[in-house]
Amino acid sequence: MVRDVFDSVAGKYDLMNDLMSMGVHRLWKAAMMDWLKPQPGMTLLDVGGGTGDIAMRFLDRVKGDGEVFVCDINYEMLHVGRDRSVDEGLLTGISWICGNAEKLPVPDQSVDAYTIAFCIRNVTDIPAALEDARRVLKPGGRFLCLEFSEVVLPVLDKIYDIYSFGLLPKIGEMVANDRESYQYLAESIRQFPPQEEFAEMIRTAGFEQVSYRNLSGGIAALHTGWRV
Repeated sequence: MVRDVFDSVAGKYDLMNDLMSMGVHRLWKAAMMDWLKPQPGMTLLDVGGGTGDIAMRFLDRVKGDGEVFVCDINYEMLHVGRDRSVDEGLLTGISWICGNAEKLPVPDQSVDAYTIAFCIRNVTDIPAALEDARRVLKPGGRFLCLEFSEVVLPVLDKIYDIYSFGLLPKIGEMVANDRESYQYLAESIRQFPPQEEFAEMIRTAGFEQVSYRNLSGGIAALHTGWRV
């Protein structure tokens, strides 16, 4: 079902992100890169990043002196990302892999950092995905997740509910001609565990020094942990 949803929205995915968040998702992703602090020579695995948004930000931060593997279960999203990277002249340092976050086609202890942005809530078995994230990280490697979360401001949470279930599907219908997919996306956000609960899931998967930061009053949150 998730594959079908993203097949449907792939072509308009980046445009819809801008419309849905009024461009704020760009600030959230910049905050993700700020917290990661990419260094030259770093190897990154970006999971669920088919359109290449995180990967390209990473390569920009390391000035091309790094390597990023983009892994996504959805071929259509990967096609969008590959086309975009070619359009932007990024022909080296980036590889595209079709694979499942629960069983990544990546060797053990092979990457310095693992990022996943607005994807993990769509994974069927989140604990399995977290365990596999730890598997592929080198000792001392870092896990970083950007995801919609639980709004912590009393007034904002009511406004956000109205927007998510009232306006978001309508925007999807008007722009992407797909109301049902964006209805699903709104529902998936509500089913995702709140910040502290998700942090505990990351600890259970074996990560150390787990912490999180709320963004925009908890509309989104960044979670991090280290493989030791």
